[in-house]
Amino acid sequence: MSHTKGFRSILIFGGAGFIGSNLAARLLKDSAARVHIFDNLSRPGARHNLQWLEKQAAGSGRLQVTLGDIRYAGMVARTVGVSTEIYHFAAQTAVTTSLINPRHDLEVNAGGTLNILEAARIAGRCPFLLFTSTNKVYGTLQGLPISRQGTRYVLQAQAGVSEQQPLDFQSPYGCSKGAADQYVLDYARIHKIPAVVFRMSCIAGPRQFGNEDQGWVAHFLYSALDGSPLTLYGDGLQVRDLLHVHDLLAAMEAARINLPCTGGNAYNVGGGPDITVSLLELVAHIERLTGKKLDYVHAAPRSGDQKVYITDFGKFAAHTGWKPKLSLGAILADVLAFWRSNQQLFPASRVVEIANPTGKLPQAVA
Repeated sequence: MSHTKGFRSILIFGGAGFIGSNLAARLLKDSAARVHIFDNLSRPGARHNLQWLEKQAAGSGRLQVTLGDIRYAGMVARTVGVSTEIYHFAAQTAVTTSLINPRHDLEVNAGGTLNILEAARIAGRCPFLLFTSTNKVYGTLQGLPISRQGTRYVLQAQAGVSEQQPLDFQSPYGCSKGAADQYVLDYARIHKIPAVVFRMSCIAGPRQFGNEDQGWVAHFLYSALDGSPLTLYGDGLQVRDLLHVHDLLAAMEAARINLPCTGGNAYNVGGGPDITVSLLELVAHIERLTGKKLDYVHAAPRSGDQKVYITDFGKFAAHTGWKPKLSLGAILADVLAFWRSNQQLFPASRVVEIANPTGKLPQAVA
């Protein structure tokens, strides 16, 4: 079966979330693919994203929606069906939540991923599968020399973190996503499922309802816009590379069309050395952009936090020719434009939610 042309039936787990809704919208606009969204709508803003997608697809008959939870193996199996492509974004995304309820975190991130892999294996269609993992699988980057320069920490010995960095799971979230990451690669080896893993740095852009635990770039910007105080965990010198969600979608397409090369591989995907910012530097950028003072206080560093994470995406670039195109300024401008167009959704959707902290399975909705 070709994964680069012909009939495309695309299933997006977590399709009403930030990345999923952006991908679904692009597919509805720029392809003839049938798009099937599977989501439990537990994330802030997910219901709004779904309503927005339904408007984008109005009259086309190309959008299907299943409300469900990836912890239900039977429902996942029924949904996979005839899918030619599967994008797996559904996850418990917060380190803090994983510390409160590690069993729930494990059941969603590791157990849910196994359900998807088993469904794909049993269906026997060998769909292209893309799984979004995380830089947290590398832990605190032990052994990399780090120094302080001005308003940021810097890596002394190298430009970024490559896939050669040893895996080092240092939180329940790191463990669950890391286990899922390895299961995906193992199913690619054993069962010949053409799967690709993206170990991502910080993704930002429109349709992101950021809060303190996830989507920190949007959270910082929204805090300035609505006058909310901000907490910086640690000294604020921590550095991340950023990637616009539209550049991420381009990377996903590059992985798909280069599948003979990319299948079975894990890639570090992010903005790289040219699109980096520290927490304090981002505060300054946002204050200049909005003309608003961002009030913040410092708190103790979070367990397992990386002082610096910068993606070395050289392996993926060599395999596909992809590279980021959109700058930090473009990222902030697009998040700001989304906020301006959807102010009625704030601040209610900015409440930090612990999705189902009891871990109890909700009633399935077909």
